[in-house]
Formats: sequence, C-alpha cells, structure tokens
Amino acid sequence: MSFRDNDLRFFRWIATERLSCRVTILLERFISVGIISLMEIVREKVKQACKLLDELNIDLWLIFVRETSVMADPTLSLVVGHHATWQSFFAYSRTGETVALVGDFDQENFIRSGCFTDVLTYTRSVRDDFRKFISRFDPETIAINYSTSNPSADGLTHGMYQLLRGYLEGLPYRERLISADELTGKLRSRKLPIEIKRLSRAATIANDCWTEVVPQIETGMTEIEIAALIDGLIKQKGAQPSFDTIVNAGDKTKPGHSLPTDARVQPGDLLHVDFGARYDDYCSDIQRLLYFCRKGETGPPSEMSEAFDLVGNIITETGRKCCPGVQGHEVDALARQMLTDHGFSEYQHALGHQLGRDVHDGGAIIGPKWERYGVTPTIELEAGNVLTLELEIILPGIGCVGLEEDMQVTENGAEFLCPRQLQLDIKP
Repeated sequence: MSFRDNDLRFFRWIATERLSCRVTILLERFISVGIISLMEIVREKVKQACKLLDELNIDLWLIFVRETSVMADPTLSLVVGHHATWQSFFAYSRTGETVALVGDFDQENFIRSGCFTDVLTYTRSVRDDFRKFISRFDPETIAINYSTSNPSADGLTHGMYQLLRGYLEGLPYRERLISADELTGKLRSRKLPIEIKRLSRAATIANDCWTEVVPQIETGMTEIEIAALIDGLIKQKGAQPSFDTIVNAGDKTKPGHSLPTDARVQPGDLLHVDFGARYDDYCSDIQRLLYFCRKGETGPPSEMSEAFDLVGNIITETGRKCCPGVQGHEVDALARQMLTDHGFSEYQHALGHQLGRDVHDGGAIIGPKWERYGVTPTIELEAGNVLTLELEIILPGIGCVGLEEDMQVTENGAEFLCPRQLQLDIKP
C-alpha cells in the first residue's frame, strides 16, 4: 500500500494543523515507515534467510522452542513473529520452503503471519510428526541455534537440545546438526532498507532529545532526575528508551552500565550521558557530553577539550575504515593506537556493536580479539551493517570524556545515522 504525494501532504497538514501532538507523532510514524508493518519486515527477513542458506550451502535452518513467553529464542522476533506455547519447530529451506510444526491451538497465528508455506499441527506428542517433518526435507546439513560467541544465535536451550537429539534417534539427521551462528549473524546484520530507515529515525529521536534537554539541565540536579528528563522526552516523541539511561555527574560515579544515582551535578562537572531510543522496534545508542563551567570560566579546561577532540577524531578516522571486507578488530586496533600515541590508556571494551531489534544485535563487532568476544571481531563487515562507534577517555577529577555514534557501513566508510556531537556542549 502506498500514498500519492498529495495524500502525504494532506496527512501532514491534518497532523500539524488540526490534531493533538500525540496524534501528530502517530501520523508522522505512519507516514515515515512507508506503511510497512513489523510482520511485513519479518516476511522479508524470512526470504533473506532462505537466500542466506543457499549462499552458505546449508540445507535447512531449524528453530526449536517452547513456552516462548518464558524463554524466547532471539531469532523468533526476526523470522517467526509470534510466540509459541508447546514444543514447536520452524524450518527454513534453501529452496524457499518454510514449514511450521506447532501445537494445534497455535496454528492460526502462524497461518495468518504469511511466513510459512505450510503450517502443520500435533496434539499429544510432537515426536512422530517431527520425524516425518524432518524426513520430508531430507537435509544433509541442519543449522540449529547454538553459539559460543554470539548470544543472538544461542537460543536453543540445553534441555531442548537433548529433546531434539532424542527425537532424531535412529535417523541419519542426528549427526548432521551444525551451528546456525554464521547464518543468524548475517541475517541480523544485513539490514533491509526499511530497517535502516527505522534505525536512523531512532538515532534522530535520541539526538533530538539531547538537543532539547540541554537547556533544561541545571546544576543541583541528580543523575536520576536527568535520566528521567531524557526518558520523558523520548516517550513524548512516541518512542521508548532502548535501555536504562546512564548518567555520570563528573567523576562522582563510574561510567559503564550502572544505574543513575542521587549524585548531583555541580559547577566544574562534565556530565556524561549514554542513552538511546527504541522506535518501531528498532534501537539507537548514543553518548553525549555537557560541561558546567566554574565561576569565572568561559570554557572547559584544556585537557578536557583535548580529550574531547581526540575521541571525536578517533570516531572520524575509524569510521572511514568501516568498509565492506574489513574485520572489526582491524578498526578497533586503529582506535587503540591513536589513544596510546597520545599517551592515554586503552578503553576496556569493544569499539562498536551491532544495532537492530536489540541494542546489542549480534553478528560482527568492532572489537579486539579477546576471548570474551569469541570469533565476532574477525567477522568481515558488510554493507548495510549498522553499528556503534564508542570510546572514552577517563580524566581524574573530571570524569568520562565519552562519545558514541550510530552508523551504517557503506563502500565509502561509515555513514552516520544522525548528527554527531562535534562540539562540547557548555553551560556557563
């Protein structure tokens, strides 16, 4: 479904001239996404999955779940689109055939989804039906969701794996199981144009919130109050925080993943904020800085300005290197070299992670070859990947000089999804 240009202008006129702010937001969302529903995106990701299977020479991808409102495989929201109650199998073939085998009360949702060429049901036990089901495909390779490196590809629990092995007993397919790690990583990372559009909108909302909140932040406010102010602005724009907003009032609290505290912003503090917006199911993740001048100051201390400029320059230079075919650890190494060349310590995390339906979306990362990251830093970047670029310099007595920007990988390097913070915000 699509509208003519005149129709779009009419809707915008109604929204801006006649209706409430809340309705304006809803209509702008309706227009901006091109009338594409989340389930339509799921159907497109299913097609993408089948093509990837053929590309990777995998015959079948098998998702096995139960009671997903309690324990949901991360791939469900990507290519299934509904919860399942009883033991359920979702199979995707390199030929394009997609089949669901679910409990009989769940059947209707999966028929309506349009994601499956066939939806089969069972009542008492799935064992016999599954054995017929898998023999129907007769696959030489079966990718299942386990991974030692990628949480987004590790949805098959140990108990379900044991059940699966039992159901396959006596069949040749039991020895044909392989990890779906590479498959799911590429599926999550290769963003469709509509996914990038939603991610860009999420990043823009977050950045707009920062622009609007800066005049409202005053000395004496607590980290908790500042976080609530930002979260409120995000919700006013029809989005939700994509994670718990992080606020550091100077060096009173340690940067990382800690929740805001009662620490208050005072003159001479560098305010560091790490936050994002979830808009139409897609996430952003940015970091911004604001300095509160001491009495008599007209700007920040020189060491703060130098650290800010260096962090920004590293994001610029590493962004230029984010091209298809480059491995993430190569980009990360450049950032660390630039830091140490200027006499600063290395940051203790990856330079960048994927963004998508989740704020840490799996697949390739831009990070060092540390054991905790598994193989993810050695996966080549691809055009259309959407990642963060983030690092910080910790200055004693000042705090966290940290910035984070969202970007997509292109043939010419990083294309940033919203305006970057290129100058330090200052409050006299």
